[in-house]
Amino acid sequence: MRIVVCVKQVPDTTNVRINPKTNTLMREGVESIVNPFDEYALEEALRLKDAYGAHVTVISMGPPQATAVLREALARGADDAFLVSSRAFGGADTLATSYTLSQAIKKACGGKTPDLVLFGKQAIDGDTAQVGPGVSEFLNVPLVTYVKKLDVANGRFTVESLMDDGTAVIEGALPAVMTVVKEASTPRFASLAGWMDAAKAPVTVLDEKAVEANPLWIGLTGSPTKVVTIFPPPTKGGGEKVDARGDASAGARAISDFLEKKGLVKHG
Repeated sequence: MRIVVCVKQVPDTTNVRINPKTNTLMREGVESIVNPFDEYALEEALRLKDAYGAHVTVISMGPPQATAVLREALARGADDAFLVSSRAFGGADTLATSYTLSQAIKKACGGKTPDLVLFGKQAIDGDTAQVGPGVSEFLNVPLVTYVKKLDVANGRFTVESLMDDGTAVIEGALPAVMTVVKEASTPRFASLAGWMDAAKAPVTVLDEKAVEANPLWIGLTGSPTKVVTIFPPPTKGGGEKVDARGDASAGARAISDFLEKKGLVKHG
């Protein structure tokens, strides 16, 4: 069984700064980590490796420093790693990213579609949850989202998918693309031996030529989504306080006057 896990390097901060000219995240001086949701996808892959001897490949699309998240995945137990990196991929939206990753997945698997491609349910920097579904379209294989329990046998899968009102049990044939939620498992820690092996392990870099990408479908050229403006939400200020201890009627009058001032109520 061949499993591919797509992992992303994201900023380790909630205080995101925006470049006002390019409308992109300013990552300089901000520590980066593995996208937390991708850790659960990796753990599901490693669990299947423990049970069935699956071969686990990790892929990340990003700048050269994204090699760090790939080595962390190798330290936890992944078998090989590929970094999809080139200036030609810069500025890609979720559509261009999905296409590029699908091309890289096939390249990493010798031109074939793997049995299973796993993603975290979303990335914490973009929160679109679109890339996993996009890759399933480009690979032309079934998609299951919000997976909280996964098992495979005889070329088929059985999953529990988290819904708003409960859990759905879904069965189907491999290959498939799935996105995994944090309720699925507890990610394992890498051992010291794992880190030592990962430090020496090769990470194959794939550019646009290596993945045989159509230049019209990658980077800014292949991105129909155009960001007009982006900004952090304004800081919430404190509300008004009224000291009405011992005088409930005074407190009620203060609230009523405040609501009338805001035009939310009108006194008769």
